[in-house]
Amino acid sequence: MFHATAHHLAASQPLSRRAFTTSCALGMLAGMGLVGCGNTGTTSGSTPAGSTSGSGTGSAATIVTTMRVGALKGPTGMGLVGLMDHVGAVEKPEDAGDDSVVGTNPAGIGSLKNTYEFTLAGSADELTPQLIQGDLDVLCVPANLAATLYQKTDGAVQVLCVNTLGVLDIVEMGETITTMADLRGRTLYSAGKGSTPQYALEFLLRTAGVDPATDVTIQWCSEHAECLAALQNDPTAVAMLPQPFATSALAKLEGARIALDLTDVWNEAVADTGQPSQLITGVAVARTEFVENFPGTIEEFLDAYATSVDFVNSEPAKAAQLIEAAGIIAATVAEQAIPYCNIVCETGEAMQADLAGYLQTLFEADPASVGGALPGDAFYYLG
Repeated sequence: MFHATAHHLAASQPLSRRAFTTSCALGMLAGMGLVGCGNTGTTSGSTPAGSTSGSGTGSAATIVTTMRVGALKGPTGMGLVGLMDHVGAVEKPEDAGDDSVVGTNPAGIGSLKNTYEFTLAGSADELTPQLIQGDLDVLCVPANLAATLYQKTDGAVQVLCVNTLGVLDIVEMGETITTMADLRGRTLYSAGKGSTPQYALEFLLRTAGVDPATDVTIQWCSEHAECLAALQNDPTAVAMLPQPFATSALAKLEGARIALDLTDVWNEAVADTGQPSQLITGVAVARTEFVENFPGTIEEFLDAYATSVDFVNSEPAKAAQLIEAAGIIAATVAEQAIPYCNIVCETGEAMQADLAGYLQTLFEADPASVGGALPGDAFYYLG
C-alpha cells in the first residue's frame, strides 16, 4: 500500500482537462456481464459517500471532501499520474536515482482543496460494482460502458470527460495486412469482448465488407498477454491490441509490426457520413449524486486532470517514470507508447459532440452496445 497523509491507494491494488489536449442492483450488473469474479474491496480509508472533511458549512461549490477515483492500468491511468504523484499516491522506488521525478509534482499542479484516493485495476469489471455501490465516486470506463451504465442505473452516472481517443492497433508478424479487408479468412485475437474493442472492430469489418461472424475468426481473450502469446505461437495469427500494449508487443516480438491504426481506419470509414464521430476508447464517469453534492470538487478534479494530461503528453520521459512507479507499465515502454495513446481530457460541449457522435455510430450498428438507447443530454456533464 502506498501512503501519504490523507491521500492513498487501495491496498487491493499494486498502486493507484479542462480542454482538449494531444443503481442499479448488482444482479442487473451481473446480467450485463459487468460484475467480475469478486469485488476488489473499497478504497482503504475511504470517506463515506456524502461526508466532508470540512465544517460542512458554505455553498456546495466550496465544500471540501474526498474523491475516490478508479482507473485502469492503461492510457486512462497513464493520464492521471501527474495528479496521482501530486497527492502522494505514487511511491518513489527504493532504487530510484537522483534524477527521479517521482514525488516532485513534475506536472506542476497547484494546491488542492480536496483530497483524492486512487484505485487501479486491470479491467473495468473489477471496479464497476464499487462505483454502483458508492465506494468509488469517479471511474474511468470504456465509452460504451458509460452509456450502458447510464441506462441501467436510470441516470445515476454522468460522463465528465473523454480521456482516451482511439488506441487500438492491428498487430501482425509479417507484411500481409494493409486494409481491414485483408482480415478476411484470418484468426484475430483480442481482449475486450462486450466493450469498445469488439464494437469498433465489428463496425470497421462490416464497413470493409467483412462479416465478423463468418469471414474472420475472432478469439476473445481475457488478457492482452494471451494475444501476445498467440502471436508468438502462430506467425499467421493477428492481434488487436490497445496502446501501450501494442508498443510492448513490438519490443517483445521480433518481426511484429503495427499493420493498421484503427483510429485512422475509423476516420476514413465515417468521413462520408456527415456525422461527427471519433473513435473514443475511454471516458471518466461520476456518480450523479456526487456531482450534485460536490460541484466544486468536480471542477477542481477536471482542472487538475487537464494539467496532468498536458504533462504526460508534453513530458513523456518524466511521465514514464511515474507510470512505472504506479505499476502500470515499464517506463521504457510507456515513453515510447505515450505519443500513440491519444490521451486527452475533453470536456464540455466538445466532449458531448464527439461522444454523442461515437455512440450514435455504435447504436446504429448494434443498439445493445450502448444499453439499448442513446443517452439524453443529462448524461453529459457540462459544468
